[in-house]
Amino acid sequence: MDEDSRYEAVRSRDGRFDGAFFFAVETTGIYCRPSCPAVTPKRRNVRFYPTAAAAQRSGFRACRRCRPDAVPGSAEWNVRADVVGRAMRLIADGVVDREGVAGLAARLGYSARQVQRQLTTELGAGPVALARAQRAHTARVLLQTTELAVTEIAFAAGFASVRQFNDTVREVYAATPTEVRTAAPRGAARRAADGTGIPLRLAHRGPYQAAAVLDQLAREAVPGVEEVTGRPGGRVYRRTLRLPYGTGIAAVAERTRAPRTGGGVHPSGWLDARLHLTDPRDLTTAVQRLRRLFDLDADPYAIDERLSTDPRLAPLVAARPGLRVPGAVDPLEAAARALLGPAGCGRLVEAYGKTLDTPDGSLTRLFPEPAALARPEGVPAPLAALAAALTDGTLRLDPGADRDDAQRELLALPRMDAATVALIRVRALGDPDVAPPGVQASDAWRPWRTYAFQHLYTAGESPR
Repeated sequence: MDEDSRYEAVRSRDGRFDGAFFFAVETTGIYCRPSCPAVTPKRRNVRFYPTAAAAQRSGFRACRRCRPDAVPGSAEWNVRADVVGRAMRLIADGVVDREGVAGLAARLGYSARQVQRQLTTELGAGPVALARAQRAHTARVLLQTTELAVTEIAFAAGFASVRQFNDTVREVYAATPTEVRTAAPRGAARRAADGTGIPLRLAHRGPYQAAAVLDQLAREAVPGVEEVTGRPGGRVYRRTLRLPYGTGIAAVAERTRAPRTGGGVHPSGWLDARLHLTDPRDLTTAVQRLRRLFDLDADPYAIDERLSTDPRLAPLVAARPGLRVPGAVDPLEAAARALLGPAGCGRLVEAYGKTLDTPDGSLTRLFPEPAALARPEGVPAPLAALAAALTDGTLRLDPGADRDDAQRELLALPRMDAATVALIRVRALGDPDVAPPGVQASDAWRPWRTYAFQHLYTAGESPR
């Protein structure tokens, strides 16, 4: 899009572009999402940025009305397999906070200087600024939904010092941390303080077929790790999480109400979630992993528009607009499910999964770590070889992994077939353009072949 097209999107409050770009108003010093319901500023006063971090870096603060820091992530990062797309997925997972820019660069196979240059050139902000913007959002969530002390929140959000935390919150939100907390919806902090976890709204753009996603997650649930309770229309998906600093239990509710419009011409919505974490530093990572699991950063407008041109898919898209493809919170778990199915994974969990310190109903264990399954006895050979490759670093299936490199390494493992690798590429690596081997797929479906086959699978017209 050129700048005139972006301004037209802002003028029409087009929610399709929330997260795809941001606009800032020079006369107010505020930056917003395209669907912001405020009065449209004059064109001469508007500047455009590819990321929230770039707007913040230029001295603009977040709009309190449209909360641009809380929009769905750009769908571009789901599609792109280059170093910028891979870097953005890793930053969202909290790699910069845990391992620094050097750790990010090492995972990408580039020098820190090269990563800095590429991100700054294309996105207007380097990895530190991008991670800082994410930390600010995490801090706001913790301030408004928990009663943790401000000092605890500063370090939980990933800041190196309380002073850095205070300065960042003031710059981004034009308010002190105390003022940000006071602006929380009435009762939010009290509810979180009652031991019910951190309440969240996981935003998505456009329509969302929650029923289809919950149906699939229920069919594939691994005993001890996942469960889906309740009746259709009011179900809750719950699962355990193994996280960098501790463990967690997540609950995500099925949402069947019509999405809000947010003042824009295209609706957006959210899924209600609640997180119980043993260490609040894991909030950002846990949220991003849930977003990948529920495929919340997809662009249903682009996907549906492309697939609707195919006579075979058009009626399926019309019946289920915004259909998503579930991903994974743990790439090893996704691979094991592809190899063994839910029942086989349940046996692995029973034998090798770590028991939670505080089990919660049927949720009693974590899915095993790679090192626990990298053994020749008791673990099926293909999975043991895959776990060993993950353990020694030969294979990577994290959000920043190169998808083609991962496929080559997977196919080199003993007794690993192309169909299983394709499924791992879809679920663990979030590739939106995978066709099952040996199955005819139209080139007109590109770059959304994964979603085309999801429509066929959901409609009962194709096997998984």
